[in-house]
Amino acid sequence: MNGNENKRLALLGSTGSIGVQSCDVARSLGLPVTVLAAKSNIKLLEEQIREFSPKLAAVTDEKKAKELKIAVADTATKVVSGHEGLIEAAVYSESDIVLNSVVGMIGLEPTLAAIKTGKKRIALANKETIVAGGMLVTEAARTHGTEIIPVDSEHSAIFQCLQGVPDKSAVKKIILTASGGPFFGMKREQLAEITPAEALKHPNWSMGAKITIDSSTLMNKGLEVIEAAWLFSKKAEEIEVVVHRESIIHSAIELIDNAVIAQLGTPDMRIPIQYAISYPARAVSPAKPLNLFDVGRMTFFPPDEDTFTCLRTCKRALSRGGLAPAAANGANEAAVGLFLEGKISFLQIGDMVGAAMENQPDVSSYTLADVLAADTAAREYVLSTVKK
Repeated sequence: MNGNENKRLALLGSTGSIGVQSCDVARSLGLPVTVLAAKSNIKLLEEQIREFSPKLAAVTDEKKAKELKIAVADTATKVVSGHEGLIEAAVYSESDIVLNSVVGMIGLEPTLAAIKTGKKRIALANKETIVAGGMLVTEAARTHGTEIIPVDSEHSAIFQCLQGVPDKSAVKKIILTASGGPFFGMKREQLAEITPAEALKHPNWSMGAKITIDSSTLMNKGLEVIEAAWLFSKKAEEIEVVVHRESIIHSAIELIDNAVIAQLGTPDMRIPIQYAISYPARAVSPAKPLNLFDVGRMTFFPPDEDTFTCLRTCKRALSRGGLAPAAANGANEAAVGLFLEGKISFLQIGDMVGAAMENQPDVSSYTLADVLAADTAAREYVLSTVKK
């Protein structure tokens, strides 16, 4: 018994890095995959459809969806399209776990829709969902009794550490580890001419382009600070970021008696993916076991927020609250896209994220429409800066 009996998986973002590794986990666990969803990689999606025989497949790119319909016409899989199709995939009745690994704000509405069914576990790998709409997501989860299990390696580590702490008020501090990215130790003047190809070379993890760039700017860690605050009910000052180059300690918690509990493992996303699916049970994993003799030693450093300003911006956004995190996230998505297209420099990403976040007015409460508007405004702010 592995705790996965009768669990059916809906996998949003199935052709991305996390999605492909989630398929590996589903394979290993013998888990039925009833829903697959992707943006536009229909070649890989067709392969996944033929392997897992899902009841439903969603493609957000309308043109690609039409192509997929023709390609899989000989199967029993229904193909839907667009943003509405992604939402349909998220709420599909014949799934018990929705693993959301789509990239960006597009994941917010499907997450909320799945939560509101009150019948599904949300395995959340789409951090932008909770960064931009943290209040909406956590309130909806409470209202509908929906379980959210984090998939990010750091938040999964914290979640796992908390299993040994019955009294959550005993947690004094969250310690988020960061690899430091490929430019650890460099100063701003050294980063002025960084190219997308250089920024896409992560030292430890194999990830998609957007999250790899976010790791290189430390924006990813900033987003994770905001995510941790919502997931674990902590303030900005109760979350410490520590650069840990080896990526063996995935995160830790410090208790009121000054004991520290950490979760360790090889840098393999299949471990947190599988735990989000199998929780509270454990199962044999396809990931490589950790050999501490091979690791040899581990190092720890403070982050350089003067050079990697995105982290500081996200901390300020969290302290401001309201729609400031949504603005920071939206601006970053736009800026990363421009950087990958060669239209702005590496350092401009952080500058634009900071400016767009500060440009967002303070609000005490917000709706989904407000989040989407703040996201759009931040993106337009970034694009208008480039046009000037």
